[in-house]
Amino acid sequence: MARKKHIDLVRDGDDAGEAADRTVTPTEQQGGGERAWQAALRPRDFDEYIGQRDMIENLRVSVHAAKTKGWALDHFLFAGPPGLGKTTLAHVIANELGVNLHVSSGPAIDHKGKLASLLTALGERDVLFIDEIHRLNPVVEENLYPAMEDFRFDLFIGEGPHAKAMTMQLPRFTLLGATTRMGLLSSPLLDRFGFHWQLRYYDLADMKAIVKRSAQLIGVPIDEEGATEIARRARGTPRIANRLLRRVRDFATVDYDGSIDGTVAATSLDRLEVDHAGLDVLDREYLRMVCERFDGGPVGVEALAASLSQERGTLEEVVEPFLLQVGLIARTPRGRVATAAGFTHMGLAAPSKAPTGSTQGRLF
Repeated sequence: MARKKHIDLVRDGDDAGEAADRTVTPTEQQGGGERAWQAALRPRDFDEYIGQRDMIENLRVSVHAAKTKGWALDHFLFAGPPGLGKTTLAHVIANELGVNLHVSSGPAIDHKGKLASLLTALGERDVLFIDEIHRLNPVVEENLYPAMEDFRFDLFIGEGPHAKAMTMQLPRFTLLGATTRMGLLSSPLLDRFGFHWQLRYYDLADMKAIVKRSAQLIGVPIDEEGATEIARRARGTPRIANRLLRRVRDFATVDYDGSIDGTVAATSLDRLEVDHAGLDVLDREYLRMVCERFDGGPVGVEALAASLSQERGTLEEVVEPFLLQVGLIARTPRGRVATAAGFTHMGLAAPSKAPTGSTQGRLF
């Protein structure tokens, strides 16, 4: 079978940096930027993908059945925080099926005409990946329903009383949707997906494997302690691990002999103000605000956003998911509260009213 191509219309990279079997050259790193660097590390098949084992095994069965029998893979939805590998999974699935991958995003498909252009460009059994699918225009979403169910697209030619209805038959295709906020998807759209896959934060062992693989691909010597230090501070997210690896590589190249050990990694990440739990400056400011200014809470997200001079969406989508995951804060009907673990992380004595929260060990 001829090697398939990837058609990237709009890509908001969601790369789980775990693959490719060749070294990324400095020219490629500099010339391609973040997107090319991440793409070079992206796994190409299920065997190269690290982590999310249960989901991968189930996907492997579905993909193998579709490929063997020649039918179109069912529509799937991938949900989870940014950077866990939703876009990467779309590439892997298309590679495994040996078909073309068409990539777009919800905000980019802003009217019915763009959706029609996307759908008519699909070939038999091709994969269409829509990132941030919860941000689709409602009119576009409604026109997507018959395409997903019956592989047809309805449109009107002309305007006014002379307009004529026309139905276009589409090839059998697979729609892969990705979202960071599954709760914002409408029930009709959710019901049309064959299954909803939830991506989880990666554990320490998988993160170490990802860091070591990425370091090998970019030609940076790294030992066990160095990989562990970067993995521990990467918030269970492969994309963040790869970015931290790049920054530590810079320090290792300029201030050391070019190799990364535990001391080099720890010193470099301390200079970048990423602490041992993976919290950055904004995370710590958020936690300090709850613990000190609001006495541990409860406090509303709007008050926090105003105090930190940040958008509410930034706090809800970027800061809070990880703090909740590792038990440093909790959500209550009255607002956000800092847990005992959150006070401890900030070096403060927890009040008796603080809920019990777990430490970083809960994730790693």
